[in-house]
Amino acid sequence: MTAISSPLWRKTLTCGTLSVTPNVNTIPLDDLFDVAERRNPKRAFLFVSKVLGRHIPVSPATMRGVYRQLAAQFPVLPEGPVLFIGMAETAVGLGAGVFDEMRQRAPESVYLSSTRHPVSGELLCEFKEDHSHATDHLLYLPAHVELRRRVQNARTLVLIDDEATTGNTFINLLAALRNDAGLTGIERVITVTLTDWSGEAIARACPLPVTTVALVRGDWHWEKNPDAPIPIMPAVNVTASGSVPVTGRQNWGRLGMDAPAGDLGKDIVASVGEKILVLGTSEFIWEPFLLAERLERQGAEVKYSSTTRSPIATGFAIQSAIAFSDNYGLGIPNYVYNVAHQQFDRILLCSETPADSLDPALIAALSRVAPQVEVLSYE
Repeated sequence: MTAISSPLWRKTLTCGTLSVTPNVNTIPLDDLFDVAERRNPKRAFLFVSKVLGRHIPVSPATMRGVYRQLAAQFPVLPEGPVLFIGMAETAVGLGAGVFDEMRQRAPESVYLSSTRHPVSGELLCEFKEDHSHATDHLLYLPAHVELRRRVQNARTLVLIDDEATTGNTFINLLAALRNDAGLTGIERVITVTLTDWSGEAIARACPLPVTTVALVRGDWHWEKNPDAPIPIMPAVNVTASGSVPVTGRQNWGRLGMDAPAGDLGKDIVASVGEKILVLGTSEFIWEPFLLAERLERQGAEVKYSSTTRSPIATGFAIQSAIAFSDNYGLGIPNYVYNVAHQQFDRILLCSETPADSLDPALIAALSRVAPQVEVLSYE
């Protein structure tokens, strides 16, 4: 990794001041993230990525470049099955992208994403993300026999998230995989993040050898404003099946993936210079990203983003927010950030649930941003 010398990075929010001291970074911090205030009493601030395609719309080419930068840092992978796991909901697409760049170097590889939306399948294990707005994660075994074999016989484990702060989520997952899922053949762990603030915490807590891959490593310090009110978090801590069925195929990670399908909206074409926003929903973000990438290659000016259940206050990195009800029938609030203040020629809203499950309030809000809003339901 080639280091870029960066000074102390500091941002003052209404609830406190965040200071970041990078040790190693391959990209300037201001190009990688900004900061916003979380509506979550567990942690008052949030690193908002400018390259992830979740809270800030970003070009697919930028996202693909990040996947390649991370893949370039991987060590030589030993023989044997390699299990890649992306963390819901924020890093489902990041995980798939890193896997997509690495799968030719690991012929016996498989990608799984954790989920908060139970589906029909055999549960592999459960684990917790203690600081999150939604703590409980589920992980399923693939239905495909060969992909299941790769999971059960995995020797290398690759854990992917947007950031590591304490490393506890990775440690919780590893323990669940070894103790509950019986994956005792795992010999080494590779952690992959955009930003890693965990120091040596993961290596100290992990019983296996650990390799760290990240765009930025360093330390942060939070100085709380004692006069700031304690934020009230909306009721989004739900891991359950809703009243709306998931009709989309699960071939993008929730039940295992060995190669991208890339078949969402395959008949859609773009005009050169057309301003298009492609929006994924919740955990359904990999196939929408591939659609956005295809349209960008056709010459359109494409941005990619996605809906989220993450409650974030407006201000700082969050210039605008659209609130609406989720499309799974759970009755929990969802959000689209940094879209309402922009203008596009066309918006493609992509869902793994039926088109009529999308909240009309979301469609109405997006219609003020673009004259054409089209819902694509994956089937």
